Amino acid sequence: MGLLGRIAALRLGRPDSCVQYPVTTFPDSQKRLLIAPVNYSGQAREWARALEQRVPSIAVRNMAIDVPGGFDFPADLVVPVAVYQNDRRWQQRQFLAARTATHVLVEAEEPPFGRLLGRDVGRQIDALLKSDVSVAFMCHGTDIRLPSRHISATPWSTYREPSVYVPRLESLAKRHKELLDRFGLPVFVSTPDLLADVPAATWCPVVVNPEQWSSPRSETVPPDRPLRVAHTPSVSALKGTNLILPILEKLQDEGIIQFRLVTGVHSAQMPAVFADADIVLDQFRAGSYGVAACEAMASGCLVIGHVIDEVRQSVEDIAGHRLPIVEATPDTLERVLRRLASERTLVKTIGEKSQDFIRNVHDGRLSASVLMSKWLDENRL
Repeated sequence: MGLLGRIAALRLGRPDSCVQYPVTTFPDSQKRLLIAPVNYSGQAREWARALEQRVPSIAVRNMAIDVPGGFDFPADLVVPVAVYQNDRRWQQRQFLAARTATHVLVEAEEPPFGRLLGRDVGRQIDALLKSDVSVAFMCHGTDIRLPSRHISATPWSTYREPSVYVPRLESLAKRHKELLDRFGLPVFVSTPDLLADVPAATWCPVVVNPEQWSSPRSETVPPDRPLRVAHTPSVSALKGTNLILPILEKLQDEGIIQFRLVTGVHSAQMPAVFADADIVLDQFRAGSYGVAACEAMASGCLVIGHVIDEVRQSVEDIAGHRLPIVEATPDTLERVLRRLASERTLVKTIGEKSQDFIRNVHDGRLSASVLMSKWLDENRL
């Protein structure tokens, strides 16, 4: 809210003073939940639909900021960034709309109402609580992941990448953890690795639609063709793409794999990309997994990535199912791919196990159950 912040906000554009931008509305329902304001990977909308499909007494709406050049995911209400940051009328009206909710889930510790109340997320939450609205937090990743801890968890840590500005992310995560501790409200995390950063939190799995991603596959990968291997990094540096490319080029030159690096493809086209792949390489730095890996598993692909033992154990302990992502680091990826090329029935078998895992853990049922049992079922109405 200082001078530089105000200048930066104005550079995002000014809203049209003649336009009254829409705000969230709810149907008449016993419970009314607003999820805002980021909708990373479309997950807020997926959690909303998962809840509405399984809990008749709840109406859920999500709101997301439309950032130019960002990923395009559907939301119940998409607000231009200039409106979110600079339209005081919209900010006030959206706050009044949120007061008609019974519950608000704040994503990534970002202020749901833009620069209202000094752009202070704590003040905005206080205002909701004073209006008898129940509030909880959903942590997504870099908003709460402490780089100093992550670096000690895996030698391949994202935060060892020179292009990642660690001091800013360390400060951000510490500030957000202090916010969570100060309020003592329910906290959820979207990926299981974040339980190390917020031990009191509850894992709320990301959601994918198995039917949307599933594709028919042959009994085994034919022995007379290379393995079709795809890598779909959203941000190459964070996925470890530079660490694995030489290995993939070598194996392609030998005719063992047919490699495809997928970038700039709209999310609507990704089912077709995965349908054409036998194996999808996820990430080799984070030590965990997220939406992209789940989408690939739902399609029946064998997914390879670096997932640390603690995360695998958390998934099995909480969800009751073993994570079928095949473990590999940049040091072991070549050996893993050569083995799969010689044992092709494994690709089919693990692909089928991956689809079962998604249907049991990431189809929305567990996520809805977690949100209800840990928060929404409380007698606050």
